[in-house]
Amino acid sequence: MNFLNTSFFKKYLLPGFVFQSVVIAGGYGTGRELVEFFLNYGPLGGLLGMLLVTTVIWSLILAVTFEFSRKFRAYDYRSFFMKLLGPFWFLFEIIYFVLLFLVLGVIGSAAGALLKYNFGIPDIIGVMIMLGAIGFLTFKGSGLIEKFLSSWSILLYVVYGLLLVFALIKFGPAIQKNFSSASILPGWAVGGFKYALYNLGIIPAVLFCINHIETRKEAITAGLLGGMIGILPGLFFFIAVVSQYPEVLPEEVPAYYVFQSLGIPLLLILFQVVLFGTLIETGTGFIHAVNERIRSALEARGKMLPSWARPTVAMVLLLIGLGISTFGLVNLIAKGYGSISWGFFIVYIIPLMTLGLYKIIKKS
Repeated sequence: MNFLNTSFFKKYLLPGFVFQSVVIAGGYGTGRELVEFFLNYGPLGGLLGMLLVTTVIWSLILAVTFEFSRKFRAYDYRSFFMKLLGPFWFLFEIIYFVLLFLVLGVIGSAAGALLKYNFGIPDIIGVMIMLGAIGFLTFKGSGLIEKFLSSWSILLYVVYGLLLVFALIKFGPAIQKNFSSASILPGWAVGGFKYALYNLGIIPAVLFCINHIETRKEAITAGLLGGMIGILPGLFFFIAVVSQYPEVLPEEVPAYYVFQSLGIPLLLILFQVVLFGTLIETGTGFIHAVNERIRSALEARGKMLPSWARPTVAMVLLLIGLGISTFGLVNLIAKGYGSISWGFFIVYIIPLMTLGLYKIIKKS
């Protein structure tokens, strides 16, 4: 735990771990997103989309975003987009809230499905546990959230690493066969591009931990590392899930399907615990960004955000998300996420890589 408090960790690794914690969502943690945007294009096509498209885009945009945030001392998305877009900053917030409710719908659906499938517990129990945990973390604020997100990410790396090792041991020949015999299906680059884009929309949600960065070198390095930190658990899972290709494609929770196929009960239980924690950390990251945006707006008016307001905001947003979760995990990811990608491309990526770079150079 002492390592988590070091200057090196906070500057270079913490932003990547927080990004990975928020990006994992219900779809990443359950494997549904990775199947939808990568494995649907075949094992090789999915691998190319993940490594050559998503990872490169993530690292590049993270690096520029972190440097812009550092340069203008903008550590919440409201401040960030006021500096980037001026009076049109609200356009990002509109799209962010659409993504926010989609993600809350996903984690609500996943939380209910997780306990129901594995333990026969009613959906509402899992949802209530998630609500309580997110409410507590948002009440405590950035310090505890940073520690929770980074610590749980490390645990997730361990579990997904074990998944990869045991999958290679048990299904090594099947994995090798599927990679060597599968064709690259058309659309793999678009799949990786869309997956990268809609996830990039959450980067401004992790700006609260960028205030540890002091120099351009630190910002760029943290960004480049962040893309790799964010994708690595997904890569572990992808290699393992190839062993079950193509039977796994229609599964609502592909990760559970793969863990169950390994026949290691203890590892399956550990995965279930970690997966439930990922739902909590994703919801926490998204909602904490909204709280930080409200805090920033109030401070600009000389006011303070009351401590009770943080969990209250969390509960309201989560209840709305629960209503959306009735549409189902597969439909939310397949239809909702793909459409919103282009909104972030227009209001975030294009302005950042043009106007944003110009402002960074000009301010230098």
